[in-house]
Amino acid sequence: MKAIIVAAGPGSRLMPISNEKPKCLLDVGGKAILQRALEALRENGIEKIAVVRGYQGHLINYANVTYRHNPDFRKNNILKSLFCAEGEMDDDFIFSYSDILYSSGIVARLIDSESDIALTVDVNWTQTYEGRDQHPISEAELVKVENGRVVRIGKGVVSPEEAHGEFIGLAKFSKSGSEAMKAVYHRVAKESPTAPFQRAASLEKAYLTDMIQELVDNGSLVQSIDIEGGWMEIDTPQDLERARSHFGSQS
Repeated sequence: MKAIIVAAGPGSRLMPISNEKPKCLLDVGGKAILQRALEALRENGIEKIAVVRGYQGHLINYANVTYRHNPDFRKNNILKSLFCAEGEMDDDFIFSYSDILYSSGIVARLIDSESDIALTVDVNWTQTYEGRDQHPISEAELVKVENGRVVRIGKGVVSPEEAHGEFIGLAKFSKSGSEAMKAVYHRVAKESPTAPFQRAASLEKAYLTDMIQELVDNGSLVQSIDIEGGWMEIDTPQDLERARSHFGSQS
């Protein structure tokens, strides 16, 4: 089992806080956000970890980590960044956003899934938006689930009323699931790279959730691994303040 963490974006909503460093290096309770992710993964025996760098990428330098670079991070999006590490997708892997905080227990539940593609979904997602006025619900990557299977996912795709939960940015792909994703990516890149791809303007601008929806539409089974809170996203100054307050009180 490997892990790929996408840490290429500039974190524009956190500027000017993130002017000098990637937001994944911002301190929360005495540790960088990325450091906490690395620890949660390694506590589950995942030692082969790749990080995709972009904005201020030279500052991300943890030992025993493989690095890939997205030179066009300002022009593209998460899916393209992930595929900058395509060489690491030769086996089962955990995918992670770099601006989320989560425990080793959440990673363990994901690893235990026998599905080829599994997404961590917070079913108590509405509680994370209470008092969170800098990050509107319209930005949530909501998920609709039927019989444990993801059927719809993405920003503005699933209404809050029909949402089973929110995708937190942590997923598992088996080797087979990875092969299915790579097949779709390269087919679209060859046949219609500038055409709209799900909700994105093009493949280059796509989120991971656009790819997940494409896979679902093509018949792939995507499992929802339900959690009830226990994680945090750091997307705004308000998010950062709340996380620092939480982890400060835990230390």
